[in-house]
Amino acid sequence: MASSHLEDSDIFQLINDTDSDCCTDNSESDVEGSESESDIDEDQSSSSATWGPPHQRGTRSVNTYSGGAVGLKSHEAPHVNKDSTPFSVFMLYFAEIIHLLVEETNRYYHQHIDRRQDGPSPRPDVTESEMFLFLGIIIQMGHDIRDRLTDYWSTLKQFATPFYSETMKRDRFLHILRFLHFADNRTEIDRNDDSYDRLWKIRTIFDTLNDAFEKYYNPSEHLAIDEIIVKYKGRVIFKQYIPKKHKRFGIKIFKICDAAGYTYDMKVYLGKDRTRADRDVTATHATVRDLCRRIEGVGHKLYMDNFFSSPDLFDELMTKKITCCGTVRPNRKGLPDDFRRRQFRLRKGDIRVRVRQNMTALVWKDKRDVYMLTNMHSPPAEGNFCGEHGNATKPAVVADYNKHMGYVDKADRMANSYGICRRTWKWTNKLFFHLLDLTILNSYILLSSCGAKLSHRDFRLALVRNMLELAGRGPPRPQRPRGRPPAVRSEPSRIGEVTTQHWPTSSTSKLRCRECSSRGIRRTVRTKCVRCDIGLCISGCFQEYHTKATFR
Repeated sequence: MASSHLEDSDIFQLINDTDSDCCTDNSESDVEGSESESDIDEDQSSSSATWGPPHQRGTRSVNTYSGGAVGLKSHEAPHVNKDSTPFSVFMLYFAEIIHLLVEETNRYYHQHIDRRQDGPSPRPDVTESEMFLFLGIIIQMGHDIRDRLTDYWSTLKQFATPFYSETMKRDRFLHILRFLHFADNRTEIDRNDDSYDRLWKIRTIFDTLNDAFEKYYNPSEHLAIDEIIVKYKGRVIFKQYIPKKHKRFGIKIFKICDAAGYTYDMKVYLGKDRTRADRDVTATHATVRDLCRRIEGVGHKLYMDNFFSSPDLFDELMTKKITCCGTVRPNRKGLPDDFRRRQFRLRKGDIRVRVRQNMTALVWKDKRDVYMLTNMHSPPAEGNFCGEHGNATKPAVVADYNKHMGYVDKADRMANSYGICRRTWKWTNKLFFHLLDLTILNSYILLSSCGAKLSHRDFRLALVRNMLELAGRGPPRPQRPRGRPPAVRSEPSRIGEVTTQHWPTSSTSKLRCRECSSRGIRRTVRTKCVRCDIGLCISGCFQEYHTKATFR
């Protein structure tokens, strides 16, 4: 591979990457630092004795990729092609989730009503059509960010947008948002149980999407594994604080993404794993191993930063036909002793290489020492390599790392381009809305792999229109009955006047209804009793008043 000059941005990505929790020195910035220290071994009886100077040149023999064409798995969704609508692709992932959202939202609302003895009259249940309208509004809000939710329904000239009020009433939208739920609260297990899942409230949705991401898409040969942060400052026990990231507080998610930015697999960091039985590997080693379970055996090439890289991990993945490349901390267990002790005194452009079987460890000096570990590249030549202007020449290992390592960041940027960044105290809602944006992005990439010429923005807007059209063809939305509901008839305390009769007649009086006026409601008289000459509106207040008068 032809070498090129390293730019400052490349050095910053390798050494002080803001999307990584690691740097080349001994500082620790993540709360997982205590866990990652377990794979730093200062014992001199390590496997570093097998490392030696480079003894081979030329192209290294690696696993041949046999994963097939990138894009849609046609046998899983034969009806999808370049002419498919965004909604039909989106529903590959979200068909089961819509039913779950409707069921659990209604269940949670009824549980709330049952806990309140003197609460308001029950509202109608949420239907699937209403849920599509709700999601359509949420997606559209990502293209029209405002300060408050109520501003979307405001009639002020600065905010007036007919789309929101014509799609759904404000109070109905806020009602669905308030009671949006993803699991039955009665299924929670004891928090002290070893099998307790901190993600149980949204586990079904997360696993359903994760399985669907793998089911319908075939990823590219080159993949990257990294972590992203879903910004959240509320209270949740597995919230992370990472000062190097732009979003410092939030929920950490580990992801594997391909060159198009498609999220193929993901895992939420939930803190220390109580159920992990294998104590011979570190937390980061176990995380990468779990994320790679769906890409084994076809020859994928995986890139990672120094938070994950280690010789033991690379050796294990190599047995599963996964070759790896990444930056590495010099004090990782299994690296050469001169790497671990940092004995090199390098000038700008110097390269030092150590080889162990099919694995290569190198240190390259530009502005700082950069430590790399790979088993997919041939070991470079040692020496000093600088260009005609005195700039350090970039090795092929570094060039490939810079080219492929940014796939997870690319996916995160695209998913957040039109995401609705709404402040909320519910971490489940925050994570769900991120998964919604991520599903839309994966749907767009899946449709683009079929040859569709559509931008990400146009895909989202077309999806909103499709949702509204489907909701219009669905069953009519339930309407809340107007007026005061009729009172429940109770047994009379005195039955002396049970035989009293009243006869209603129409009235054209401009007086106000007696019962409504007592409640502060201005309602014109429409019905009048012939016997007692009391003006009341329509039949509801008339029947209610005379029922009380009859049994008074």
